[in-house]
Amino acid sequence: MSTPPVFSNHGCRLNMYETEAMKALAAEHGLSDAVVVNTCAVTAEAVRKAKKDIRRLARENPGAAVIVTGCAAQTEPETFAAMPEVTRVIGNIEKMQPATWAAMAPDFAGETERVQVDDIMSVTETAGHLIDGFGTRSRAYVQVQNGCDHRCTFCIIPYGRGNSRSVPAGVVVEQIRRLAAQGYEEIVLTGVDLTSWGADLPGTPRLGDLVMRILKLVPELPRLRISSIDSIEVDENLMCAIAEEERLMPHLHLSLQHGSDLILKRMKRRHLRGDAIRFCEEARRLRPEMTFGADIIAGFPTETEDHFADSLRLVEDCGLTWLHVFPYSARPGTPAARMPQLDGGLVKERAARLRALGDRAVADHLSAQVGRTHRVLMESPRMGRTEQFAEVAFTADRPEGRTVEARIEGVAGTRLTAA
Repeated sequence: MSTPPVFSNHGCRLNMYETEAMKALAAEHGLSDAVVVNTCAVTAEAVRKAKKDIRRLARENPGAAVIVTGCAAQTEPETFAAMPEVTRVIGNIEKMQPATWAAMAPDFAGETERVQVDDIMSVTETAGHLIDGFGTRSRAYVQVQNGCDHRCTFCIIPYGRGNSRSVPAGVVVEQIRRLAAQGYEEIVLTGVDLTSWGADLPGTPRLGDLVMRILKLVPELPRLRISSIDSIEVDENLMCAIAEEERLMPHLHLSLQHGSDLILKRMKRRHLRGDAIRFCEEARRLRPEMTFGADIIAGFPTETEDHFADSLRLVEDCGLTWLHVFPYSARPGTPAARMPQLDGGLVKERAARLRALGDRAVADHLSAQVGRTHRVLMESPRMGRTEQFAEVAFTADRPEGRTVEARIEGVAGTRLTAA
């Protein structure tokens, strides 16, 4: 008797989005008795975890075909092709093509190449995969951009995702309109390099133009959220939206990476420390309730204790709350992998110090909310999130998928509490 395929997702929100699209493609073509692992390549540890997951899933699903895809499969297909557990390796473009799934379904009887990974740099378009959202019934994610034109010295992702390409605004608006009609109260715009949206479209619109267009043309949408952005690329219209549009959520996750100007230059980033601080100050001036998350790398090659101290100080100088800390991990093929590396123990120790500082920042933010009233979007009957994305635990059921007003009564761990 055949069984439905098992999907395992690694990495970013965009990967989560694409996993849902693959589920729909697999169901459409009748794929069965298979395991699909959507990998991440952001660090060497991410690749290690993917390989471990593949072995586990193969043990738990004897006889099932194992399909490996995602950024790690795109950047190092030979690594996964060499694993005895793996049946197929397919690239990031191939995984979104109906023909790929038609060739594999329903039982891999057709003759297809074991490794299907084409040159992703030749891809010039990103399709708007029209899935019906995923996660909770309250929030849906919409892919508006893919790929990256920048070449940060530590990053392998452009080689997994290709160059930047945008989904046209009209396609985005129609998808959001459909999702809003289905009852989603919050839409999150996702992409690999979100603030580069529009550079490849006629007239070169900017992300702020897209945000304004969505809010104007989909007035029935209660909440719009944007995921990780590069603050140096933020345009005037996006700043206007931050200042004027209450439906744009006051929470931004920033790709900062470091607090030292010298390390930022060695990373080949396009901003300096002062740029990040000025952006956060201006955004908070325009929207006082704005909160910030940030990606920060600890232990980048040549990082001294003074350089690392600059990253620690950046948390306070920018008023950061939600930190996503990456211990530096050398990725073969990147310029940083050829730089003088730090001791692995030191990298882990610095990452732990940065995370501890982040934990204190979260605790300070949560304690400051006690006694305040927030509009909370319910993700389950007793858990929701504020507009700044803090979790709120309730003692009584609330309507799932709806926004409720709640007075914050306390803090329990990393969550706020309300009646």
